[in-house]
This record gives sequence, C-alpha cells and structure tokens, in this order.
Amino acid sequence: MPQQSGAGASPSSAPAYGHSIAPPAPPSERSAAPAHSEQQERQRPIDPPAPPGGFAAESRPVKVPSPPADPDPVVRETPAYARAPEPEQEPAVGGDGDESHVEAPESRKTTAHIAIGEVLQIAGSSSRAVLDPKRLAECAGEFDPSVRLAGLVGSQIKVRVGQIWLLASVRTQSLDRATGEIIAEIDFLGEGQEEKLTGRIRNFTRGITHYPVPGAEVFAATNADLAQVYASDGRANIQIGKVFPTKDIRAGLYIDAMLGKHFALLGSTGTGKSTSAALILHRIVEAAPEGHIMMIDPHGEYSAAFRGTGQILDVGNLKVPYWLMNFEEHCEVFVTNKGTDRQSDLDILSKCLLKARAKNRMADQMSRLTVDSPIPYLLSDLTNAIQDEMGRLDKATNTAPFLRVKTKIEEIKADPRYQFMFSGMLVADTMSEVIQRLFRMPSNGKPISIIDVSGVPSEITSTVVAMLSRMVFDFAIWGRDEKTRPILLVCEEAHRYVPNEKNADSSSVGRILSRIAKEGRKYGISLGLITQRPSDLAEGVLSQCGTILAMRLNNERDQDFVKAAMPEGARGFLDTIPALRNRECIVCGEGTAIPMRVTFDDLDEHKRPASEDPSFSELWNESGGEEEAVDRIVTRWRAQHR
Repeated sequence: MPQQSGAGASPSSAPAYGHSIAPPAPPSERSAAPAHSEQQERQRPIDPPAPPGGFAAESRPVKVPSPPADPDPVVRETPAYARAPEPEQEPAVGGDGDESHVEAPESRKTTAHIAIGEVLQIAGSSSRAVLDPKRLAECAGEFDPSVRLAGLVGSQIKVRVGQIWLLASVRTQSLDRATGEIIAEIDFLGEGQEEKLTGRIRNFTRGITHYPVPGAEVFAATNADLAQVYASDGRANIQIGKVFPTKDIRAGLYIDAMLGKHFALLGSTGTGKSTSAALILHRIVEAAPEGHIMMIDPHGEYSAAFRGTGQILDVGNLKVPYWLMNFEEHCEVFVTNKGTDRQSDLDILSKCLLKARAKNRMADQMSRLTVDSPIPYLLSDLTNAIQDEMGRLDKATNTAPFLRVKTKIEEIKADPRYQFMFSGMLVADTMSEVIQRLFRMPSNGKPISIIDVSGVPSEITSTVVAMLSRMVFDFAIWGRDEKTRPILLVCEEAHRYVPNEKNADSSSVGRILSRIAKEGRKYGISLGLITQRPSDLAEGVLSQCGTILAMRLNNERDQDFVKAAMPEGARGFLDTIPALRNRECIVCGEGTAIPMRVTFDDLDEHKRPASEDPSFSELWNESGGEEEAVDRIVTRWRAQHR
C-alpha cells in the first residue's frame, strides 16, 4: 500500500491514486513552461496513464489558436454536469511554439478521472479500500452530485479491471490515525463494460465475474455512470421517483421481477408509507390496465385513492357467502371453546357440515365431497343436522358441545353485523360472480379491488382476510390448466395477519399468507406486504420477498430485522435508514438493477389515500358545525356503516 502523502511531500513520493501524471514536455518547451506548485500540478486535468480514457478524454486540453485581438479562446463544449466556475486558467503543456495554447475552462471542472483511493483487501462478502481524505474533500466541491458524495457511506464507487468497470457501494468508514487514511468496507454490486469514447459504464449487469487485485485504483462514480447503471434494460418497468442524490435519473422497478418474487414496503408511521404504496399501485395499474389486483385495506384509507381505477368493496357491498369458507375457517367462526373439549366441538361441526353440504343437488354430481368443498348450504340445514345428532345421543351423553355450536351459529345468523357474509340471501350459487368481482376478471377498466375490512367485526376480521387470501391461492391452483391469470394480493398492516412466533395466535390467515409467500409464485400469485412493524412480521414471510422497499424505521429492532433480510450488497444503504426523509426509501432486490436510494414522486391529490395527519394547530383554531358533525357521526356509529 502506498504511503499517504503529506502536505510537503514531493510529487515523486505521492501515491498514484491521488495524482494525474502528465508526460514530460519537449526540451524546447520545458524551460518556457511556468513553474507550478505541487497542488496545481496535481489538479491539472491531463490524461493519466492508468485511469479510464473516457474521463481523461473529457478533461484533455484542446489546443486552438487565439488571435491577438481576441483574448477569449475557443473552447470545447463540456457536459453540463461537469461544469463549475473556474476563475483561473493555465497554459497547456506541449504544442508548437507559434500558437497560443490555452486549455478550456470546462475541461477542468471535474476531477472524477483522478483516483480517490485504492483497493486494500478483497473478500467474498465484503472488501476494503483505502481512501485519500484530501481527494474526498476535493470531490465534495464538485458540481456532479454523485462525485460530490464519493467515498461516503452509501455512495457508489468504481474500480477498473481491464476494460471492465466494477461498481461498489461504501458500507462503512474508519480512520487510520497512524497514516491519516480512511479505511472503507465496500460491497461489489455489479459490473459493466467501459464505453470507449466517454469511459462511462455501459451494459451493466448485477454480479461480479472479475474481481480486482489489491492496489487497484478506486474512482468516484459519476452522474453519467449512474444514468447508465439505472437505465432500463428493456424489460417492462414502472418509474416511482428519482435516484438520490441525482435530480434527473429516474428510479424504476421491473414489474415482472418485483411481482414474480413478492415485495414488501416497510416504514414507520408518518413516513409516507401509504402514499408510496398508492403511488406504486397506480403506476402498476397504468402500466397494466387489464391487471388483477386485490388489496386488503384494514383502515379504509385507500378507497379515496382508487375510486376512479378500482372497485371499492366494504361491508355494504362485499357479499361474500359463508359457504365459501373451508372447514378451518368454519371452526374459527363457530367454535369458541378453547379448552380440552374443543376437539369434540370440532368433530360435531365436521360431521354436521358435511351433511349440510350433501343436501345440495350439486353434491350428487361430485365424486368426492369434503367439508372443504365450496358447495352452498343453508345455515338452517346445519343447525338441523346438529339437532338430529344431539337427538341420537344416549341420556347419559353430554349435550353441551352440541348446544355450544348450535347457539353460536344462531347468534351469528341473527347478528346484523355479519349480514355481509351470513345473510340468507347469499345461499345461491354465486361463486363465479364473486370471484370475477373480487379478482377483477374482467377488469372493466378497474383492475384493482379495494377490500375495506374496517367495518368487519373484529372477531372475524382475520377469518375474512384468510378466506379471501385462500380463495386467491385455490383459484390459482385449480386454474393451472387454464391460461395463466396472475393475481397480485396486497396486504396492508401485514404484521396483524402474519405475526411472528411470539405474537402468533394460530389463526388460519397466518398460515395461508405464509404458504402464498413460499409457494405462490409457482402458481402466478404475487404477494405485496405493507407494514410499519417488520420485526413483528413472520421472518420466513419477509425472507420470501424478493424486493424490499425500506422507508425510515425509528425502532432499532425493526432496523436490525430489515438488515438481516436484506442482501449483503445493500448493507451500506441500510445504514442510512434511520436518516431517511419522508417519502424516501432504500430499494433492493429483484425489482431493481442494484440497491438505490429513491425519492418518491409527488402523487396527485385525488390519488392519495386518506391517511394524512390532521393539523392540530389549524383545526383547533376553527369553530362551527360541531353539533351537526357529532349527530352525523352518531348516526353512522349506530348504523355501523359509513
């Protein structure tokens, strides 16, 4: 490793990665060339021998004649991102003695062609590089926003191996007090070819095939490099914002890669999570207007965002027949006993449910009828079957289990809160119509269905979500012989339905969502999880999400949980999660070429969910209409309907 040069070190002893070395001038000009200090010599933008030709070409001085009457020379146009004011000019080195050689001011506006350090150690998981703090300070004054952050945690750097550029992310920084150098841990993200004319990265791909050797020079990745890296490779994609720290590079997500292997959107309350979720879904709907998306909305906040492009379903118009439940879901609703006698209640329900389903004429056409078969039946047939079984008992037999199950069924049947599911009008065979409406088949211009479960009684909310999720899975399984119709299931507040082992309550919704996460992609089901408490989410489910969008997380346990689920190459980005601003996120995984920090686009007012925080300072300075508002609220409260 070369020794770090001090302020008074001679150019010959300075490390190669901090300097751009020019070829010697001819003898006829060597005496005429003005003397320069070491600092001036080091900053002179002359083509170095080792760094890539593209950046050197941009900074190579252009020799043009300047008439004596016109002191302003003709200069070469330089890309806008490399321009910055430069007050002084230096004569170019070399050339004929009868011409005035003045290098273009724009050609000295960037020092990206000068190395900022060198590779120190190469390892499979994480490598190390030594960075020159003086060069980092110089980069901080660059006009290019990407070069300005060169070497900092979360920034991108590049290493040249032959004709290939390797792109890496800086994970950590530490100071070597003995030498004054900065030691950085870096994660290699991918590689691309060197563009001959400009020296930029092109044809970027994830993964590394050629590792550098220790001593290889490290350079700052420029805005132009990142534009090539984040450019679409032709696959279908949606654009959701801008790549930080740039102002013009669009951040895109590959639709098939993101949905094919599930995705998760994580963020604390107040970070803009709901608006960001709405933005992503709006972009997907715009790109695929004939899609099939079903979203579970536990708070009723997304109805306002998708009134124009979605079908809004709540307890008033959901109309999901009770007989679509399988036996496990029946047990969650009708069996309340948690003690040692629970199994006897389950046996009674199983026997009587099978008898009730068998009374339907469709059962005669089926070779195999089970308690899980979605055959319509009457609740009265179920209670009559329980009564018949109870009548066959011996006098000494306990009738309590039969009475418990029968009483619970009658209570739910009579409760108006459950009419969206247990109404007597839902006994007809409407299974095809229900599936078409829920899964948007056909979409009829509204490819997304918002299932507002905020009005569903809390006792059966998990069961309703489990039934809807299972219907998606069963439809995909039994539809394998048909033309594939992929379905996206989005679950807001996912930690409520797929809790970790500590908070697990043995509900069926956790099991079905876990199964979808593990097996769904085989059948064309995509799962989108949205949660503010990722640490309360089942670890196995989050690990199945191929694309993770992490917004600011205030809880340290949540941060550690997300870091454990992220790929190694994103660790440098993850360290910035606590410092993210609202509507910013770290994206990594299958849906993007490499990990990136994204600032989400603004969303039109009519496309935003009803999740904005109230302004206390404004509302508490207003008065009037409180009595009428209270009356309206009481009316809706009593009717249990919005």
